[in-house]
Amino acid sequence: MTPENLSGLKVAILVADGFEQVELTGPRKALDAAGATTRIVSPQDGKVQGWNHHDKADTFKVDVALSNAKPADFDALLLPGGVINPDALRITDGAIEFVRAFVESGKPIAAICHGPWTLIDAGAVKDRKMTSWPSLKNDLTNAGAQWTDKEVVVDRSLVTSRKPDDLPAFNREMMKLFASAHA
Repeated sequence: MTPENLSGLKVAILVADGFEQVELTGPRKALDAAGATTRIVSPQDGKVQGWNHHDKADTFKVDVALSNAKPADFDALLLPGGVINPDALRITDGAIEFVRAFVESGKPIAAICHGPWTLIDAGAVKDRKMTSWPSLKNDLTNAGAQWTDKEVVVDRSLVTSRKPDDLPAFNREMMKLFASAHA
């Protein structure tokens, strides 16, 4: 499997209301264009609300309710940021269990901006090289991560980025990681 051809790859996009819209739509567009199957998974039913920084943006259909989602049905996980979204996910037991299943199985995970917050609660950051939105630096460091201020960081089965401006680098490395892990 190559980053240009991800046919057969199934990616869960875990979000709650308040995700940074472009951090879902940009990676999803790249994955879909390469032939991957992407599904929005959420603890909410129906639709989830995207945000454009501090303003509400579009709503998106939830493809799979978190209560019905099985990590075994997916090959990779995408965690968009936004402040409200990962803060809600990290206090949702089912979301933490879902993420932890990807971590424990070694499946690839891509997290951007505030997305790594959820990884802290899933026990996935200790001894990992990572980046994020700068305000998460202390949280990640306190949880045992080695934080750095770079546009994208890849450490084993994890790729992280800081912000929407980093999406080109994030998408490139996410595609490579997902392809290599699924090969």
